[in-house]
Amino acid sequence: MKAMPIGRSAQRLGGGRVRIAVSCAVAAVLLAGCSVFGGSSASGSAPAGSTITVAAVPGVGDAPLYVAWQQGLFRQHGLTVHLHSYQTMSQVIDALHSGQASVAVGDYADFFYEQQNDKNAPMVVLADGYDAAPNIMDVLVRPDSPITAPLGLKDARIGTAEPQVIPDNVNAPFSTETVAASSALDNDGVQPNQVTWVPMPAKNLVPALRSHQVDAILVTEPQIFQAESQIGARTILDACSGQTVNLPLDGYFASKSFAAKNLAALQAFQSAMTRAQADAVQPAPLQAVLRHYAGMSRQTAALITVGQYPTALKVTSLQRVADLMSFYGALDRPLFVSHMLLP
Repeated sequence: MKAMPIGRSAQRLGGGRVRIAVSCAVAAVLLAGCSVFGGSSASGSAPAGSTITVAAVPGVGDAPLYVAWQQGLFRQHGLTVHLHSYQTMSQVIDALHSGQASVAVGDYADFFYEQQNDKNAPMVVLADGYDAAPNIMDVLVRPDSPITAPLGLKDARIGTAEPQVIPDNVNAPFSTETVAASSALDNDGVQPNQVTWVPMPAKNLVPALRSHQVDAILVTEPQIFQAESQIGARTILDACSGQTVNLPLDGYFASKSFAAKNLAALQAFQSAMTRAQADAVQPAPLQAVLRHYAGMSRQTAALITVGQYPTALKVTSLQRVADLMSFYGALDRPLFVSHMLLP
C-alpha cells in the first residue's frame, strides 16, 4: 500500500545561485543500508579483453560516466569502454535493445516503463547514477507572473520537456519530472489533473515562458539557470520535495542477456563508477565534463545547481520511483525493482 504524499514543497531562498554540497549526502547513502554496488568489489578487475559500450545523452545526470572515462578509471579495472552519445532517451534505449550498446544510462521513468512494456528485452539495473537535491527540478514562472505560490498553479499550462519513451496519454505523467511534480503539486493541494502539461523540446522551454506561451515551466539544469539568468524567472515549486525528496533520477542499465554472460565485466564497471561518482563531487572534474560533453559554457557549468551522485544503490529508493509512477498513472501496474538486480 503506497502512502499518499505528505509535507510542503521547499522554496528557493534568496536570489543567489549556490552549488549543492553532496559529500554528506553521499555518506548518508553509504550508511543507509539495503544497498548494492560498491563496497569490497571496488578493487575488482574485468576478465582480459572485456569491452563495454555505453549509450548516453550527455548531461548533469551522467557526468560521472565521462569523469570515469577521462580519468582512465575503466582501464584501471581492466575494461575497454566506448561512449556513444545520443540526442534522446529513445535512441539510447534502442541502442541497448539492438546490441549497439551493452550499458545505457538515463531517466528511471523511461527505463521502468520500457521494462514493464517490452517483455522481450528485460533489463537489469547496475547503479544509481543521479539523485535529487533541493531545487534541481523546479516549476518556474516569469518575474511578473501573478502566481506566487503552488496553489496558484491550478489551471496553469506548464511547459516541460517532451516525452522520450513514455507516451503522452491524457495528461498523465510521462517522465521523472512530471511524476515528481505531480507528487509535489499533490502535497500543496493541487491535483495533478488541475494542471496541463505542455510538452516541447527542452531548448524551447525558456523562450516559451518568456513569450507567454505557457504560464510556467517544469525544468532541470541547465534550463533552471538559463530561465533565472535570462528572464529573472522565479521558483514556485520544488518538484523534488515532500514525498520526492532525494528521489533517484537517472540510473545505469544493461540487458539481462548481456549481464548473464558478462557479470564480471559489469561488476568491474560498477567498481569504476563507484570511484567516478565520488570524484564527481569535486567541482573541477565535473565542470570539465559538463563543458566538453554536455556543451555548457564555463559560467553555466560553474553555477548550475547539482544534485547527488550516490556511490551505492538502494533498492528501496528506486522502488519509490516505480511506486510513484504507478500511483500517478505513468505505469499501468506495479513494478518490482528487486526483480531487476544483477544475479
